[in-house]
Amino acid sequence: MAESTLVIIKPDGLQKSLTGNVLTRLSETKLVIVGAKIKSVSRGLAEDHYRHLKDKPFFEEIVNYLMGHYHTNRVMAMVYYGEDAIQKVRKICGATNPEEAEPGTIRGSFGRITTKGIYENVIHASGNTPDAEREIKLWFDPDEIVSETLYPTKEISVSNKQKKRVWT
Repeated sequence: MAESTLVIIKPDGLQKSLTGNVLTRLSETKLVIVGAKIKSVSRGLAEDHYRHLKDKPFFEEIVNYLMGHYHTNRVMAMVYYGEDAIQKVRKICGATNPEEAEPGTIRGSFGRITTKGIYENVIHASGNTPDAEREIKLWFDPDEIVSETLYPTKEISVSNKQKKRVWT
């Protein structure tokens, strides 16, 4: 089944110049990139992205990590599209905990746990179809995606003569 997934190269991946390495590994999936951008992450975006972890004791650390408080203050967000995109990307990423990630996966090769216990796992990949849709809509506007077929949109008026596409 063709599907889309959100991939984020996190601040530690950008600071350590791992972007090329990560993109090379992801190219093995034979998926298509239909959206990509470099972005500074606001507190609101980070909290919304990790809202499913709000009750966890590490919530503040993971929000600060995504906002770049420990590394550079930017991420690279991408939307990949194709057959079994979520499963293919997650397999190549490896386990969330870098110490449990298989050798040769992105997290197994480039991730680490700091002496302060912070997971520097380089990459985020959507976990399932509903998460992928929520995350893509959170990180991207419809006009930032080059595929018309991902999710339904509608056109709204933003001023006198200007219109904008938004997710429905």
